[in-house]
Amino acid sequence: MTVETVQVPAYRTFPVQVSRLQRLSPSFLRVTFTGPELDDFASNGWDQRIKVMLPLPGRGLDDCPSGPDWYGDWRALPAERQMPIRTYTVRAARPEQHEVDVDFVLHGATGPASAWAESAAVGDEVVLVGPNARFAGPTGGFEWHPPVDASCLLIAGDETAVPAICMIVESLPAGQRARVLLEVPEAGDVLDVAAPAGVEVTWLPRSSGDGVPAARGARLAAAVIEAAAELADDLAPSPAVELEDVDIDSAILWEVPTEAAAPARSSGVYAWLAGEAAVVKGLRRHLVQELGVDRRSVAFMGYWREGRAS
Repeated sequence: MTVETVQVPAYRTFPVQVSRLQRLSPSFLRVTFTGPELDDFASNGWDQRIKVMLPLPGRGLDDCPSGPDWYGDWRALPAERQMPIRTYTVRAARPEQHEVDVDFVLHGATGPASAWAESAAVGDEVVLVGPNARFAGPTGGFEWHPPVDASCLLIAGDETAVPAICMIVESLPAGQRARVLLEVPEAGDVLDVAAPAGVEVTWLPRSSGDGVPAARGARLAAAVIEAAAELADDLAPSPAVELEDVDIDSAILWEVPTEAAAPARSSGVYAWLAGEAAVVKGLRRHLVQELGVDRRSVAFMGYWREGRAS
């Protein structure tokens, strides 16, 4: 008799519906999702990535894949039947209560996720693709891997990275030195974050309500460069290297150290930078090529590219 082994995927689909909506600020909406299968949702904390599969007009979730190879099944569908998929960060997970919170950045009907969030209502249905608690190994999906002895942390991002950064900040131990820089659209988008002692959080609104708003990424880039200069004594530079170019219009800028690749002892700054790809690319060049910061001590993530829909 042949016994078939049931494949347990690291990531799986979770049918959910909206149970609560909380407008955090002009640009941030917290959506609480609930579903009977979320007790198997394994949130690793930190910057845990998930996918949100959105309903198609006229078809809803009829074509949503549900098997172990959900992505392959989705790709095999005709283009007009492929549900839009976008990547988000878990803001909080409560598997025992069958709940997951996701913070959406609202920027009008400029993309399927923002358009969905702008009109979301309690009871609306979507599908989350997230880590599976029944999977025996590590599920991955997060890039926060600081060396245990980092003397200081430099954490920076624009509004798309705010949920991930808030999760990271709230997970830090008391006494850990950290500089946190967050660029947001306006002053009303400054959120409450439970930062432990030793963590300095600076919000960088592009618009103060009077005058012309700063260019997207300008305040963040300037603040990171200034912070790197102030932390010069903590930096453990390596010989300057010539960085290979990344074409951010055709490829994803995603350069992150893994736990295995991180220095055994850093005695320096660990940096985690995420946001618009061109801004992150410029900071990557400044920190690694100009300052000589060890590439194993910096995570660079282009979450999105201005002018591109996905």
